[in-house]
Amino acid sequence: MSAQSDLALIVCTYRRPQALARLLDAVARQTRRPDEVLVVDGSPDAASEHAIAHHLAPPTHSRYLRVAPEARGLTRQRNLGIVHTQARLVAFLDDDTVPEVDYFAQILAAFEQHPDAVGIGGYLTGTAWQRGAEPAGDSHAHYRHGAWTRAEALRWRLRRRLGLDSPLPPGWMPPSGHARSLGYLPPDGRVYRVEFLMGGAATWRRSLLEKRAFSHLFDGYGLYEDLDFSLRTRGLGALYLCTRARLAHLHEPVGRPRPLRYGRMVTRNGWRVWRTRWPKPALGDRCRWWMTTLLLAACRLGGGIRGPHRLQALAETAGRLAGAAEVLVQPPSREVDPDA
Repeated sequence: MSAQSDLALIVCTYRRPQALARLLDAVARQTRRPDEVLVVDGSPDAASEHAIAHHLAPPTHSRYLRVAPEARGLTRQRNLGIVHTQARLVAFLDDDTVPEVDYFAQILAAFEQHPDAVGIGGYLTGTAWQRGAEPAGDSHAHYRHGAWTRAEALRWRLRRRLGLDSPLPPGWMPPSGHARSLGYLPPDGRVYRVEFLMGGAATWRRSLLEKRAFSHLFDGYGLYEDLDFSLRTRGLGALYLCTRARLAHLHEPVGRPRPLRYGRMVTRNGWRVWRTRWPKPALGDRCRWWMTTLLLAACRLGGGIRGPHRLQALAETAGRLAGAAEVLVQPPSREVDPDA
């Protein structure tokens, strides 16, 4: 266990040696580097350790930890990493992200600006926003936030037309679930108060991590484990998204669940985080959650069969519907596991 530092970075990884090396190269170029970097590797081989060997050599403060098979999984690896650092601020980055050179400098500045924050998230780039000008084409296909506009996914346009959208801003979980993602906040340089953060681009105060842990109910790949963790911090401090702390998410395909399992996880884990935030929703909100769940499955099927990955789309849709049937028959446990 290390002596206390100001900022530690924990990277949980699984079978992504090239992506991991790319991330650590970007961390080395930061204008404000983390005081320590801990790589928690759940891979069954040593390829990742070999790929980052030059990052582990002195005088850097990087450490590598290979976990036992029973400790593999995103939430377990995050919790293990937390135990191995005493830093006042603990940052997590997914192994397939690439932060811009001032990412950590901006995160630390946001903590200074918002002393009530227990967690601050980074902003994923890659979405085409326009400022000021009216978007070309169908205005109904665009989402507006202040002076900014971006293309709006079909599923959100359909939800709006069917009365299944929520007036809450992005980053807040409505009583009917299915929150609008943080990607619907514009890259305007502001720091936004939110209710949840992306787990692969978040920095937390140690004071919070001593009271909450990541839930092992979200085993393996995780999926919405970040929403669950964020929502369980309610009452302990504020969460913010810093749109100046930017990073790219390159969506490495290795290590992701098969489409059928992924679709099942979408529905079951989505239900769990919704009921974590709203344990006793009103009847109307329950109906809206189910209508939205089925609509999203239909959108996945409709969008997928027109593309080159039809079998994956069919499998994911089947998984979503199977997960819905399971939720009806036997809802997932909402009990927080003892380690969390």
